[in-house]
Amino acid sequence: MMAMFFAQRVILGKTEFNAVPKALKKQVAEILIDSGLPEMVPSEFGGTADVKGK
Repeated sequence: MMAMFFAQRVILGKTEFNAVPKALKKQVAEILIDSGLPEMVPSEFGGTADVKGK
């Protein structure tokens, strides 16, 4: 439940992913990726936020 709350805050731009509590980052990352938003998740959590384009 809290992971969904933080995922929504990240989506809305109210919270940066880096500010998500450490214990929830993995779950929040999964929610964001499953929602089609891997660009909001750092690569260490399976996203593409810090991957440079070609």
